[in-house]
Amino acid sequence: MATQQYYYGTGRRKTSTARVRLYPGEGAMVINGKPAAEYFSRDVDMVQALEPLRVTGTENQYMISVKVVGGGLTGQTGAIRHGIARALLAANPEFRPALKGAGLLTRDARAKERKKPGLKRARKAPQYTKR
Repeated sequence: MATQQYYYGTGRRKTSTARVRLYPGEGAMVINGKPAAEYFSRDVDMVQALEPLRVTGTENQYMISVKVVGGGLTGQTGAIRHGIARALLAANPEFRPALKGAGLLTRDARAKERKKPGLKRARKAPQYTKR
């Protein structure tokens, strides 16, 4: 598989980073050396990760190999989704309008806001007491 041609895409979400390789093939997906069904405990994550393939109508046309690090399962799912979308764009630039329209090429910048001094959390202030 090392000499085979592939399309590459990097996806990021929160603190997760996914390096995605698309190989022309039967449609299997391997994440960190495990089959995708084994890696994702929830079906929702699997559906969300494969959304770019559904939008472009390319299910079962690529063998997907993913290395993902950092964050939790939901962040990793978003990173994989972003990486697959970018790799599909590298494979075929004509997919751009469909992927862009579905909002799959935009990196989701939402992340946890930092805690501020004098506050309990990012925005929660201590309760005000008049007397």
